[in-house]
Amino acid sequence: MQVRGLLLLLVLILLAAAAEAGKNKKEKAKKDGSKCDDWRWGPCVPNSKDCGLGYREGTCKDESKKLKCKIPCNWKKKFGADCKYKFESWGGCSAQTGMKTRSGILKKALYNAQCEEIVYVTKPCSSKIKSKSKGQ
Repeated sequence: MQVRGLLLLLVLILLAAAAEAGKNKKEKAKKDGSKCDDWRWGPCVPNSKDCGLGYREGTCKDESKKLKCKIPCNWKKKFGADCKYKFESWGGCSAQTGMKTRSGILKKALYNAQCEEIVYVTKPCSSKIKSKSKGQ
């Protein structure tokens, strides 16, 4: 019976230690001490050129913060890296302009970015004619 009592005591001690460790993690997550809930974030500004690592500034009442961010170097879209869109398939090639078009509907705006609800993108039509080879 004493062995069961010791095991029970050991289990209780381990549970208490785990609960205390959980409290410490929550306290570390709130270490910045900000009580402000209405943060306004600016765009990601790269450290050099027009892509790569950078920072975004945020303000809330009298407080300000900087967060690290990254703009992919293949991201040259006019609507910004903080606006995520769901795009349709490319439309047919326009003989008049030599371009094809598709539209995208706003899926997510990161950091309260000001995003357009629908965007349109174009690209030049391919000069190559794709032929489908039929297997026999």
